[in-house]
Amino acid sequence: MNPTLEIFSQGEEIVTGQTVDTNAAWLAQEAIQCGFTVTRHTAVGDKLADLIFLLKEIAERADCCLCTGGLGPTSDDLTAEAVSTAFNRPLEFDPIAFEQIKDFFVRRNRVMPEVNRKQALLPQTAIRIDNSWGTAPGFAIQHQRCWFIFLPGVPSEMKALFSESVKPNLLTRFTLRAPHLVSLKTLGLGESAIQELIKDISIPTEVQLGFRAGTDDVQTKLLFPFHYPKTALNSLVTEFSLCLGDYVFAIDGLDETTGDLAFEVDKLMTAKHTTLALIETASHGLLAAKCVGYDWLIKASYEKSIALSTQNLNIEELISTAKNLALTTHQDSGANATLIQLYTGDPEALIDKNKSIQVLSVLLVNKEFYQTTHSIVGPLTRKQNQAALLSLDLLRRYCQGKLL
Repeated sequence: MNPTLEIFSQGEEIVTGQTVDTNAAWLAQEAIQCGFTVTRHTAVGDKLADLIFLLKEIAERADCCLCTGGLGPTSDDLTAEAVSTAFNRPLEFDPIAFEQIKDFFVRRNRVMPEVNRKQALLPQTAIRIDNSWGTAPGFAIQHQRCWFIFLPGVPSEMKALFSESVKPNLLTRFTLRAPHLVSLKTLGLGESAIQELIKDISIPTEVQLGFRAGTDDVQTKLLFPFHYPKTALNSLVTEFSLCLGDYVFAIDGLDETTGDLAFEVDKLMTAKHTTLALIETASHGLLAAKCVGYDWLIKASYEKSIALSTQNLNIEELISTAKNLALTTHQDSGANATLIQLYTGDPEALIDKNKSIQVLSVLLVNKEFYQTTHSIVGPLTRKQNQAALLSLDLLRRYCQGKLL
């Protein structure tokens, strides 16, 4: 059986909902991928008695605990004090930690406030975890059956410390049998539609099926046990991929490194040595922003005047306008491919969450036109993001030869 792990978040802002606890979600995924069985997520506010009580509880039931928050210099940062009291480990001044904290301010030409000295007080026998990204050192300590790791609550600092120092230690300290997670990333299908498409697949009882719906994709997740045969794993993933068809734009967890849709399009465009000129309307520049840094995007513009002029066109008129724009842009840009995105709907449809717009994407490559039309509803930001993704997906499908 894999070791059990709990995640413990400290902070009044988390308990009251002022801050979304993204740390816990990120750490849980990391812990599962390492091979731990994550049993609980707990959040506690800035109350010393509650912190002490929870630490004592966790020490009796978990093999490991990842804790975030409460390591700052202010009066509401109580983690080190709570650990000291709960585990009967007096706080001791760590001169190395103190020098690191002072150096953080020196490098920024700032004077260290006296309150930051508090961050150099660590529980007796604790192992310091150096923080090169902020002032709060983390620390680790064993109490009863549990190995506790305390990390800063700032997500960038927490992730850096975990990846650089904590994870390598966990992999040597514990005997872990990491499961194998495979995620099929799709665009254009909701969870219920995916469930319908895969309903006839026979899933072995030891394989866990799950879904994650995000703003940029929906992921179908298959979690395989440690010793699951690779041939059988590949066979099941292939079966899922065939059922989901062209909606799958990437499969994470196999041999190839994958990313979001723009990352996948970049690989395809680079491999085909294709350049692109782009005009977008409904996505308001977001499509180009998703492709920042990619050399194949040589021209991009958001054309408000075009958007205003096409709002009341019917779909046939919209297609004709888009094709003419594509031809003109293609001649002027010198790109191998041209992508035009237009939309139609009444003047209020773009900002009214209850009204839909029709988004047309037209791609011109080698004198051939390819097009898709999608109806998008929801708030303005959703329409903007979906328009960008669906236009980009037309490019992906062309590069993969799925528009023949």
